[in-house]
Amino acid sequence: MAKAIKPTDSEQVTAHIKKLDKSISGTVETLREIILSTDKEIGERIKWNNPSFYYTGELEESDPKEYKRELIVFNLFKNRIMLVFPSGAKVNDTTGLLEGDYKDGRRIAVFKDLADVKSKKKALQTIIKKWLKLVNK
Repeated sequence: MAKAIKPTDSEQVTAHIKKLDKSISGTVETLREIILSTDKEIGERIKWNNPSFYYTGELEESDPKEYKRELIVFNLFKNRIMLVFPSGAKVNDTTGLLEGDYKDGRRIAVFKDLADVKSKKKALQTIIKKWLKLVNK
């Protein structure tokens, strides 16, 4: 019997988005495209039951529980999409996009709809680029 071929990480993200309510799937897909197009060293996968994005390049050895590779994890709700930056506090956010001051170092960006995503695209890409410059390569 042939062994089942496991879908790639990107295929799993695509399948996850296709299962979402139509009211947010287009917005999630647009955010996905913006994030992935920001830098070639960003990968995607399903983690914590949602699309997540991470640094794919070389990284100094570190404790996996520090989540130094993790860039963004989606939290999906019917009336908003939250992008959680597990180590977002290290980024000097001059755009005003990131919210929260959590003890664990995470910050959050909130999007209401597709128009909100489009209006905040440059700010999101700026945050991602700043985060990538801070990665311990």
